[in-house]
Amino acid sequence: MRALGWVYLSAVFLFIFAPIAASFIFSFNSDRFPTLPLGSFTTDWYMRAFSRPEVWQAIANSLIVAGVTAVVSTFIGFATAYTDFRYGFRFKTAYLALALLPPTLPLVIMGLAMLAWLSQLGISGTLTGIVIAHVVLATPFAMAICRLRLSQMDPALEAAAWNLGSSQWGAMRHVILPFCAPAIVSALCLTAAVSFDEFIVAWFVSGLNRTVPVMILEILQGNVDPQINAIGTVVFVTSMTLVVAAQFLIFRKRQDD
Repeated sequence: MRALGWVYLSAVFLFIFAPIAASFIFSFNSDRFPTLPLGSFTTDWYMRAFSRPEVWQAIANSLIVAGVTAVVSTFIGFATAYTDFRYGFRFKTAYLALALLPPTLPLVIMGLAMLAWLSQLGISGTLTGIVIAHVVLATPFAMAICRLRLSQMDPALEAAAWNLGSSQWGAMRHVILPFCAPAIVSALCLTAAVSFDEFIVAWFVSGLNRTVPVMILEILQGNVDPQINAIGTVVFVTSMTLVVAAQFLIFRKRQDD
């Protein structure tokens, strides 16, 4: 049974990562079309892709949006998780359900709703609008990570700090935040990856301020271009680096505890 489990797990990973591996391989293939046998090795597609000003502009937009989204969503997610950890109040279950709701909604519906709302505010098609949309999507992930970390903490520690003369803000600074630091950094990495990869909602609200995933779709709609493989490989490596960093921080701290 154990061997069967490993076979099943290998098949799942193969199913998930085979297309990504193929995109990576074909990004170095000299032939324009992804066919076998492969042509000669080349980095020409990378040089062509990253010599285009619009690619760098899209990367800059994605980095700005991902960075701001990570900071804002992690702050809101931590505050929400701490509220759940420290306080009991009426309708708390409904409060948590609403806080965790956005990832469960279809992204097309979320994109249409964000487009309508941001248009009313006059910020549709701006980086600010994309950040707001991504914060709504990414905050539940930050909240989940911070809640997991806070659930491992003895609630009496904060009360002990109060009894020893610390203010509420002092206890937050010297007890809660140091304990949650790995989760906070992990949430920053994960929410940045969510924002950097997100396409559907950004496509609805980005306008002319395209992020990298939106730009990839626009290139793909025009023709078959191997530059997509090159750009996609860079996006994948960036996102996976952030996700792996987040997971490493969570599991390393759990082992230390």
